[in-house]
Amino acid sequence: MRVPRGPRGARERRSRRIPGGRSRTPGLPRAVTVALGCLPGLAAAVALVLCARGVENAAESTTGTAAAPAVPPAHSAPRPPIVPRSAWIGDATREQPPPRYDDEVVAVFVHHTDSPNGYDCADAPGIIRGLYEGQTLGRDWDDLGYNFVVDRCGTIYEGRAGGADRPVTGAHTQGFNHRTTGIAALGTFTEGAFVPPEMLHAIAALTAWKLGTSGTDPRADVRLVSSNGGSRYAAGTVATLPAVAGHSDGFMTSCPGAALYARLPEIRERAARLQGRDAPQESSRIAGVAGPAAPPPRTTADRGPGR
Repeated sequence: MRVPRGPRGARERRSRRIPGGRSRTPGLPRAVTVALGCLPGLAAAVALVLCARGVENAAESTTGTAAAPAVPPAHSAPRPPIVPRSAWIGDATREQPPPRYDDEVVAVFVHHTDSPNGYDCADAPGIIRGLYEGQTLGRDWDDLGYNFVVDRCGTIYEGRAGGADRPVTGAHTQGFNHRTTGIAALGTFTEGAFVPPEMLHAIAALTAWKLGTSGTDPRADVRLVSSNGGSRYAAGTVATLPAVAGHSDGFMTSCPGAALYARLPEIRERAARLQGRDAPQESSRIAGVAGPAAPPPRTTADRGPGR
């Protein structure tokens, strides 16, 4: 806010500054400013610069020592082995906008890719590459929507670009991509389908690690803000959902299939144990509201299943 000033003629004449008086250099001790007033002009200027630099360095040193190290969450889990994105994308990569990030990950959405189950695990990279091409070329999305893909042998693949260790904003669950991670099981897991134990364990390990970075109990409920009216909730609605949810919990779909959805309680318990949690009462806690107040606008290059 600008403060109106009086006419120039109304200003009082400034008194000449006296070394050591009230108008001495900010941040310098009185004794220093008095001593500087006794030096010749050039010498005083040099001394003033050196002294001010010393004060600044001292302040920086004090600030540095006062900073406390970040305290890791009480319950966390080790990072499982993850095959990098470069192992499957090959020369299929296309130009795309920079990745987006959230501040943390407080929930996981489990999906299935709705692709054949009888694949050889050595062929998984090629299948994921096909999914990427289908989403980026066939649907003109900006990237693979899932943050991670897990094959039936339990191998975890990095999906969406941006860094497996970072809270990358995915494009997997319309309305709930913020502060969440999308994990896709490679295959189709409708009613009666067999869900390999290796796949279940890998999803649980990945869940425990990602939720552990925010200290979230995999058995808990979390509050997420819907960013898109195309989800089960109107935009801006605070929805209470499981920290480990199925795609169908946030969007009108049958994904991740009835067979895999029925195994989510087991995945939650396994992930909790991997985080070192034993007390069952912890599963009743509800994490705070998670989600942006106003999600960033989408662009034509930033397409996918709803931000």
